[in-house]
Amino acid sequence: MAERYFGILLAGGRASRMGGGDKTLREIGGATILARVITTMTRQCAGLVLNANGDPARFAAYQLPVVADDVPGFQGPLAGILAGLDWVAANCPELAFAVSAPTDTPFLPSDLVARLAAARLEAGADIACARSASGAHPVIGLWPVAMRGALRHALVDEELRKVGHFTQRHHLAYADWAAAPFDPFVNVNEPADLAMAEAIAVREKYSSPDK
Repeated sequence: MAERYFGILLAGGRASRMGGGDKTLREIGGATILARVITTMTRQCAGLVLNANGDPARFAAYQLPVVADDVPGFQGPLAGILAGLDWVAANCPELAFAVSAPTDTPFLPSDLVARLAAARLEAGADIACARSASGAHPVIGLWPVAMRGALRHALVDEELRKVGHFTQRHHLAYADWAAAPFDPFVNVNEPADLAMAEAIAVREKYSSPDK
């Protein structure tokens, strides 16, 4: 039987460059960024869990389990990945791997999980992450659920914060995507990014998250 992967959607940041609030709830092409990410990842994963801090009720319409960081102080995406891995271990113990993706990336590729899995298997690696012309995207990665102990140690005991610093400690594989006609990993951090993403959606006819 083919390996199955759980999706960890990361929405735990404070969106300071966007002026606060939940940037994933901003709309592009008539749909929220979160709706687009959910649609793309649902088709590729055995299930999804949303990492978000604060009141989970604001995401109730999306009908996903919501898990907050349990490492205090908004420690970044590594804390969100850890929270997601812990949730998968507790709720889906039969699954050995999970794929993380930020929820400010409206154009994630439809073959994301398959290509990450293939890259990890081909290299015999521990972790696989996405890469495009704009560089490596370690937050978009495939993780062994069993790695959560090492991840917690790095976060809590070593105060490691950058995802890339953690992944470089392990055997890491990359799955590569072209950046034309646009980079599929473009993310929305500030108002100018939102306008750019809207222009891409119009040009590429991303009128709904089902496109």
